[in-house]
Amino acid sequence: MNKAELVSAIAEKAECTKVQAKNALEAFLSITSDTLKKGDKISLIGFGTFAVSQRAARKGRNPRTKEVIKIPAKKVVKFKASADLI
Repeated sequence: MNKAELVSAIAEKAECTKVQAKNALEAFLSITSDTLKKGDKISLIGFGTFAVSQRAARKGRNPRTKEVIKIPAKKVVKFKASADLI
């Protein structure tokens, strides 16, 4: 499902216009992004939890040259599904 299909599904389920559904989805995505950038987590009961995790620096290998390279540490978003979701 892509974004346009999701907007259509939200509009149908919530019995609102596609414009209203698109605005609600964009607001949710913006708030989620801002919250995760601050390092906070988002828990949606019955759905799951979005959280930021620190990935440690590590060594990798360039598959073309077989040269060992350093992969820097970085923050990644992780999602843990609720038991009710699955």
